[in-house]
Amino acid sequence: MHALEFRNVDFAYSEEGKADFRIKGLNFTVEEGEFVAVLGHNGSGKSTLARLANGILAPDGGEIRVFDTPLTDKNLFDIRRQVGVVFQNPDNQTVASIVEDDVAFGAENIALPREEIGRRIDFALQAVGMEEYRHATVARLSGGQKQRVAIAGVLALKPRIMILDESTAMLDPKGRREIANVALRLNKEEGITVLLITHFMEEALLADRAIVMNRGEIVMEGTPKEIFSRHEELLTFSLTLPRIGRICKSLSEGGMSVTDTLDIASLADEIALHLKGGSTL
Repeated sequence: MHALEFRNVDFAYSEEGKADFRIKGLNFTVEEGEFVAVLGHNGSGKSTLARLANGILAPDGGEIRVFDTPLTDKNLFDIRRQVGVVFQNPDNQTVASIVEDDVAFGAENIALPREEIGRRIDFALQAVGMEEYRHATVARLSGGQKQRVAIAGVLALKPRIMILDESTAMLDPKGRREIANVALRLNKEEGITVLLITHFMEEALLADRAIVMNRGEIVMEGTPKEIFSRHEELLTFSLTLPRIGRICKSLSEGGMSVTDTLDIASLADEIALHLKGGSTL
């Protein structure tokens, strides 16, 4: 079943002093339970796609469907309960000073019974590994911890789709790994459909499928391995290989012929075999 579907979606806007931006005839689907990475440089249309999917932006033409239900003004509230979005800056998503109060905010606003809110707080904090910080002050948390609290706040609404819109952009490498691993765990253990919007190519390695956007269009689509095998084409869209891909390429150019891989363990094994056989870099 399609969790999210764009049918010939058009959207355009312009800002003073900037060129017009346009999405024209975008067709895009995400299957239920799928983990999809959306890649692209700044201004490629990644975040616009996320905001259209959640109804923050309205398309100028075409149709957006969530679990086969057309997204309209009349059902916008219900759609947003099913499609949760976590944005880039965790500080902009904080509404309460204490962690459990912040996580409860959304659930309280849809008038859930107190007992159900308590259960959802427990579920959400456990899902993101923040249960021991339940009574902590949000302002004293690290960036990665704040972003996990933001994800918990969305999870408390029990969405069927989670969109992370550049949610790791402001974090250090440790924080980025934390959030990427939370997204993977929610997808595999909770069955939540995940749309990970990022310009960090390493994060796409976790996905079942990746798409590349450029100037409001989908220009590449496939598994992460298929996408990264086309590294010369990626360069034309101002994107580079993830670090492991660059290592494989450097080794081959240096005289050690290794298989292009996205798996660190298999690359280490292949290097070890070359060294045992007397190969040199």
